[in-house]
Amino acid sequence: MNDKKKIRSALISVYYKDGLEPVVKYLKELGVTIYSTGGTQTFLQELGIPVTAVENLTGYPSILGGRVKTLHPKVFGGILARRNNISDQREMSDYQLPYIDLVIVDLYPFEETVLSGAGEAEIIEKIDIGGISLIRAAAKNFQDVLVVSSRNQYGELLDILQNSRGEVSLEERRRFAIRAFDVSSHYDTAIYQYFSREIELPSFKQSIPSGTPLRYGENPHQKGYFYGDFDKMFEKLNGKEISYNNLLDIDAAVNLISDFEETSVAIIKHNNACGFASRTNLVQAWKDALAGDPVSAYGGVIIANRRIDALTASEMDKIFFEVMIAPGYDEEALAILRGKKNRIILAMQSILLQDKQFRTVLNGVLVQDRDKHIETREDLKCVTDKRPTDDQITDLLFANKLVKHTKSNAIVLAKNRQMLASGVGQTSRVDALRQAIAKANSFGFDLKGAVMASDAFFPFADSVEIAHEAGVMAVIQPGGSVRDKDSIDFCNAHGMAMVFTGYRHFKH
Repeated sequence: MNDKKKIRSALISVYYKDGLEPVVKYLKELGVTIYSTGGTQTFLQELGIPVTAVENLTGYPSILGGRVKTLHPKVFGGILARRNNISDQREMSDYQLPYIDLVIVDLYPFEETVLSGAGEAEIIEKIDIGGISLIRAAAKNFQDVLVVSSRNQYGELLDILQNSRGEVSLEERRRFAIRAFDVSSHYDTAIYQYFSREIELPSFKQSIPSGTPLRYGENPHQKGYFYGDFDKMFEKLNGKEISYNNLLDIDAAVNLISDFEETSVAIIKHNNACGFASRTNLVQAWKDALAGDPVSAYGGVIIANRRIDALTASEMDKIFFEVMIAPGYDEEALAILRGKKNRIILAMQSILLQDKQFRTVLNGVLVQDRDKHIETREDLKCVTDKRPTDDQITDLLFANKLVKHTKSNAIVLAKNRQMLASGVGQTSRVDALRQAIAKANSFGFDLKGAVMASDAFFPFADSVEIAHEAGVMAVIQPGGSVRDKDSIDFCNAHGMAMVFTGYRHFKH
């Protein structure tokens, strides 16, 4: 059975004309009857393409300032008519409706208009009505009609037409119809997102039209995809294909480093920092970050918030790591880092983190605001007799930023703006603390005078007791336990300072 359909007529109504010229010239060569209106009609006429105005077809002019042009039975009847349906054929003849075999539409740029900061009146006028209706109608009738719903498809359309002299297969029509519904659903979602900024409905709608297949997901037996525009945030300068797990670590790295203004370096492993330091110069920040856990740093992701110089690159190049992220690289530094051909090197162009976070659970989705709160000195409430020194406050705030980005239950130990160790993802806070102390000791750190940060309150005094025994002298935590007094009393009895922030930072 031959499922190919010959293109004999086309309706073209596009906002952007880029790339359209070779298509319409070939349609002219094929002898295709073309209907159009408005700016597209003018564009075609200037190219010398014979075109029939939609107004001549319908008998109605464009009205209401251009809001109504193609919404007419003579247009939609020609698109929706089923060619093998006798009743449809009869009505097409009775009402003298022309068949339309090809619909090419490029919608009004609604999202671009919103992003431009335009006023609401201009944004409303960029909600396409006729175009979206044409797309849906043509896609619905893919058995007989080919729909081209984006200027990005012009090249493929031209290839198909030239290879088959204007005949299009059912598989091709179906494929373009799927893309059309993708375009229309994304367009409607963008409009919904704009209007729901002020009035939120209990409805989850997200649409990201650009997806990239990955080698696999977290494990080789799982499929993986990334939906988003990675190139808007990063320029990839070297290395192998970025993996699903790389992307998770890159996300964790960017979220963490964005909380720090000082010259800082972080080393990320399995979404947690295994090393972090802030210093006055970058190479020292790197050395002190690495000292935090040189074992876990192997195969990790490194991120810095300063341009990488040759000296720092030389020091970094002494270990194996998978990904390097920085705002920029000196020429010599880049040459050094490119010495490993598979090493992924990213230049961070901008930080574009979404305000909402999504996670699939059970048969639904959890949505929450991203945790953007950063505690300051003004947020700290000293609850002990002994007040922290200025240096301790600096370290407490430093450690608190780190624990915010560490998987719960989490403890971070720090001194002199260096992470000494962390306890990550433990089922009890005490276990997280013991893990951190053991790790710090294993790498030769002296915890005397260190500070401790906890992502949530201490339900008992045991954590501050263990921390004091290890040498910790100042503590930062949210507070809020019914037994806060037990921890406060212990600190007072042993000369420790403790501050409450009032903000919990669970991360699961």
